[in-house]
Amino acid sequence: MTKEERMEKARTLHKQGCNCCQSVVMAYADRLPIDPQHAMNMSAPFGRGLAGTREVCGCVSGMAMVCGLTGHTAETRSLIEQFRGEEGDIVCGRLLQQGKKPCNEMVADAAGMLAAIE
Repeated sequence: MTKEERMEKARTLHKQGCNCCQSVVMAYADRLPIDPQHAMNMSAPFGRGLAGTREVCGCVSGMAMVCGLTGHTAETRSLIEQFRGEEGDIVCGRLLQQGKKPCNEMVADAAGMLAAIE
């Protein structure tokens, strides 16, 4: 799958009701060593800034999960910093307050950033 296809998949999943973390993780479900249902369940509590607390953005949590599950843990920090640089923060509440981009675009951005580890 191309970077653009993964980005569009994340957008579509988000529009269909997946939270931000699920959207990012499920855009890479075909690359994960667990079945899609487990990936969906595992990522569910990390949406809306970690179980709705508006703390760490679900996009960031999703990127970290994909890195960990695919054996790319060394790249996690640089991807998080890239997200912070491009989006302005990694905290859900502050990102929403800034209003620079809708969540649907941030899930696509996160999925696109993960293409670097493929």
